[in-house]
Amino acid sequence: MEQMFIYLVPLLGIIGLIIMAIKSAWVTKQDAGDSTMAELAEHIAKGAMAFLKAEWKILGYFVVIAAIILGWSGTLVETSSPVIAISFIIGAVLSAFAGYMGMNIATKANVRTTQAAKTSLKQALKVSFTGGSVMGLGVAGLAVLGMGSLFIVFYNMFVLSTGGDVNGAAMETALEVLAGFSLGAESIALFARVGGGIYTKAADVGADLVGKVEAGIPEDDVRNPATIADNVGDNVGDVAGMGADLFGSYVATILASMVLGREIVSADNFGGIAPILLPLVIAGLGLMFSIVGTLFVSINKESDSVQAALNKGNWISILLTVAASYPIIMYMLPEGDLVLARGGSIAFTKMGVFGAVVIGLIVGALMSMITEYYTAMGKRPVNSIIKQSSTGHATNIIGGLSVGMESTVLPILVLAGGIYGSFLAAGLYGVAIAAAGMMATTAMQLAIDAFGPIADNAGGIAEMSGLPKEVRERTDVLDAVGNTTAAAGKGFAIASAALTALALFAAYVGLAGIDSIDIYKADVLSGLFVGAMIPFIFSSLAIAAVGRAAMDMVNEVRRQFKEIPGIMEYKAKPEYEKCVEISTQASIREMVAPGAIALISPMIVGFAFGPEVLGGLLAGITVSGVLMGIFQNNAGGAWDNAKKSFEKGVMIDGTMQYKGSEAHKASVTGDTVGDPFKDTSGPSMNILIKLTSIVALVIAPHISERPHGEIVEKMSPEVEAKEITMDKIPEDHSAPEVVVLR
Repeated sequence: MEQMFIYLVPLLGIIGLIIMAIKSAWVTKQDAGDSTMAELAEHIAKGAMAFLKAEWKILGYFVVIAAIILGWSGTLVETSSPVIAISFIIGAVLSAFAGYMGMNIATKANVRTTQAAKTSLKQALKVSFTGGSVMGLGVAGLAVLGMGSLFIVFYNMFVLSTGGDVNGAAMETALEVLAGFSLGAESIALFARVGGGIYTKAADVGADLVGKVEAGIPEDDVRNPATIADNVGDNVGDVAGMGADLFGSYVATILASMVLGREIVSADNFGGIAPILLPLVIAGLGLMFSIVGTLFVSINKESDSVQAALNKGNWISILLTVAASYPIIMYMLPEGDLVLARGGSIAFTKMGVFGAVVIGLIVGALMSMITEYYTAMGKRPVNSIIKQSSTGHATNIIGGLSVGMESTVLPILVLAGGIYGSFLAAGLYGVAIAAAGMMATTAMQLAIDAFGPIADNAGGIAEMSGLPKEVRERTDVLDAVGNTTAAAGKGFAIASAALTALALFAAYVGLAGIDSIDIYKADVLSGLFVGAMIPFIFSSLAIAAVGRAAMDMVNEVRRQFKEIPGIMEYKAKPEYEKCVEISTQASIREMVAPGAIALISPMIVGFAFGPEVLGGLLAGITVSGVLMGIFQNNAGGAWDNAKKSFEKGVMIDGTMQYKGSEAHKASVTGDTVGDPFKDTSGPSMNILIKLTSIVALVIAPHISERPHGEIVEKMSPEVEAKEITMDKIPEDHSAPEVVVLR
């Protein structure tokens, strides 16, 4: 049975995709509303598909060129292979497909959610969340199926067929080639997230500044030429971009755990690969329990809390994953001590590994809760921004920046505690497996995250279709919760990035043949500073791109209001396609520079200055990027919900303030500033962190300072360490507690 266990992982991925198809068919069967609603939904779907086709064309050239270079590089070192090019292409294609699946269902679910909102909030939640769960299950299912299947292929190709050792160079080659899959996934994720973020925020900012502020018309008024582009942007940025993002994150987390698992000598019943296989199995179990969790997301009355319903489903999936992880870990890992020599050569047991998984899930849950606190309506942080809006635009901006900066404190303390706790539990393998545990319920997290843009689109369609007020009120309830869950999802992603980056960093140190990163060395310290700068210039490029594209959008909307008579009187239709074209061209043009920084900077530093300086660069990017990501995501989310609070009315200094008031106008300015923070540069930080680490991992064999597959045996503190080869390890892998791996 143990020999067949490896095939369980892709099977679980297939089950997830089957459930996804069933849910997708259910959404498609729902009523799509009247002809006006259907026409608007078609405009949105066509605009989103036009963007994806334009993006895929550019990315297609990149994938081909990168694959050729990777294939050639695979011939240069013993522990790689030209097959890495195929692995890269598969990762890129599946990442793009994950984004497409999410966007495709979102453009169907939006109008159906609008129609459902005519009847009840309960039905509207059911349609929008089911649409989100299609994306969540699709992304996680593809990741589990892709990683599981490719590992089986590469394990057979490079290890079993050659009689290679599971802890030696043969398995290192298999995992190096598998890293190409992760590199392809993260590369597409970065371009999709940045390109989609530029698209959606250019349209959103343009629509807000001219429509709401200058013309004084509602947010999604059909007279606003940018409103279709704005709704398209919700799909290409918050859905397609987010789908590719979390697909890449999921894959990178599993990979990091597998790479470190190779360095544990395990006398198990799985041929010694249990520590490598375990992260894949946990991911598959998390997918199954995410499916169970989705069944519990529902409300009965209009007054019921949508946020509470989502939290219930999330907690059920987390607790079930914890419960199932224990017997699986006890079954797969052997009795006695295990050792991975990085970070103090800590000996740990399988109970410690389970503890690390629990810590990872707790860290993920706490990060979501903290983010919810800092971005949700009615909480102190958002209320403080509302209050400061009463004295003008400047104080609103000051308030939002303050909230964003403050919001970094608790997440960083939680992350630091999680890293230290998981390290004590199972060394650096524990840190990696904690990240894998956190990401295990990605399907559920993404379902919660993706329902928000669907609800946002549903509200836009309701407004543009002139539906009764109560329909928009129901979609606004979902949209407001969606803003909070989106921010929580981004907090979850950045937390996973921090843990995964540390695990990838540890894997890189081993593959690069270095023992430590010594910041007393001037060149290493220089690399640390340069790395800390990269998230800032990356954010600058992304935010500036939004600003330039928004200026073009503002000018176009103003032109149409001026040159097309009858728009404001509903006698003429705006030229929606012109605004869609502006966002599409701007996003494709502007996404190149930030993406190039993430891909090229590790290669330049690694080849020019060596592996230790590159290690300093990665450390700087990780620490700076995590802080920037938390700050930008939470500031943007808080600004957004501060603005939305005015729709129901807020009490400021004893006076009720509503939409159209001066305080509301100040909150719109804050939301506009926060838009590129929370939807462009902020959520790209986690991809930047992991992508640079994966690039370093892929080039590590080419810049390594010593041969791979080596093992150092440390008999006792009194016996001098000496280098030995794999054939000196007993065949039964006895006494693993004295084996230290480099």
